[in-house]
Amino acid sequence: MSNKIYYIASCDTCRKIIKTLPKGNNLAFRDIKQDPLTEEELAEMYQSSGSYEALFSKKAQLYKSMNLKDKSLTEEDYKQYLLEHYTFLARPVFMIDGNVYVGGTQQNMLQVMKALGNV
Repeated sequence: MSNKIYYIASCDTCRKIIKTLPKGNNLAFRDIKQDPLTEEELAEMYQSSGSYEALFSKKAQLYKSMNLKDKSLTEEDYKQYLLEHYTFLARPVFMIDGNVYVGGTQQNMLQVMKALGNV
């Protein structure tokens, strides 16, 4: 299983984070806007995170414009939205050695760097 980063090339936060990654990190880069997530990849992320909601971005413009915050979403709903549109994936998502790291928080990035062997 190869280590991957799922991101959007036009996302400023993703670009900033990618610049901080160590050289020779052996990550496969995947722009989910150009090459959408497959159901298998989402299942792999789900298996590691334990929840589709944990992978879901409630900051997405589409989340607000569709008034999803006013709805009671189930895990199945989150899964469906994640598969329907790339913007719903909290980014970036790192899959490293079978573990998933979601989002670009400082705490998360420390975990990613540790997983990549750079801390």
